[in-house]
Amino acid sequence: MTSAAAWGERHQVWLFVAAIALGVVVGLTFPAVAPALSLATTPVLALLLFATFLGVPLIEVGRSLGDIRFLGTVLALNFLVVPLVAFGLSRFVADDGGLLLGVLLVLLTPCVDYVIVFTGLAGGARERLLAATPLLMLLQIVLLPAYLWLFAGGAVVAEIDLAPFIEAFLWLIIVPLAAAALVQALARRHRIGRGIERFFAAAMVPLMMATLAVVVGSQIADVGAAATALVRVVLIYLAFLAIMLVVGWAAARGVRLPVPETRALIFSGATRNSLVVLPLALALPPAFAIAPLAVVTQTLVELVGMVVFLRVVPALTPVTRPSAPPARPGR
Repeated sequence: MTSAAAWGERHQVWLFVAAIALGVVVGLTFPAVAPALSLATTPVLALLLFATFLGVPLIEVGRSLGDIRFLGTVLALNFLVVPLVAFGLSRFVADDGGLLLGVLLVLLTPCVDYVIVFTGLAGGARERLLAATPLLMLLQIVLLPAYLWLFAGGAVVAEIDLAPFIEAFLWLIIVPLAAAALVQALARRHRIGRGIERFFAAAMVPLMMATLAVVVGSQIADVGAAATALVRVVLIYLAFLAIMLVVGWAAARGVRLPVPETRALIFSGATRNSLVVLPLALALPPAFAIAPLAVVTQTLVELVGMVVFLRVVPALTPVTRPSAPPARPGR
């Protein structure tokens, strides 16, 4: 690793804060660039995920599928515990149909993209989450209409088109994962493949910074324009992060997961699929016009929250080193 890349990793939290701040400044100062930044979001995120997948030996992903304890806990946390938390928190905006739908859309869908990046940066078992990604994506497609029907009513479900889920899964998971597999296969035979791996390993922090700046810059102006109406959802999202930090940690302790898996579980429970559900919210009729902004607000709150989690989660889950064996008494 080059000295610049090593410096970036040591100071990554503050670099991420700076990237978010840059996105805020650019988005508010030059709101006309928001459409261009929105178009750049998917390519930048796909490149970040390619770099992430490239750093995970894909043979480990196959082995991770056999870890029933971790996989079962992730699924139970995201599809049994989180819906209860989401339902309780959503009652605070139940008087506004658009806010209610936006909150439910985003809180009911577990993240399948940059959660892997943040998990890796925090020293978590990112290969375990990568193995769980297909199941997380499939189950949220199947269960989201059912939960929305229970929590918001059947009329709302009829307004939602799930096609964006399929498109996002293709471009943000399948394509980057396939490209990473090809490069890993090339690296076993040729220097060029190993060079690509080294380049993207060094580029992880800059790519995350670019993703944060682009996402924030593309959305901050719209959120700012509706700030008064969105104050309530900001509080909901902050509460969700705090609750899931504790619940994820407690769940991992309850099933006695190792530290890397514990960190992965906490990040999976706390991060949501906002970039994927945003197209669903944008496709809603005008009566729910505030819903996309509620989704975008969650993205902004979560990105700041994840930077905080990079410090808090490792501190909450320290790696315990085995104690040295006692010295033999002298003869």
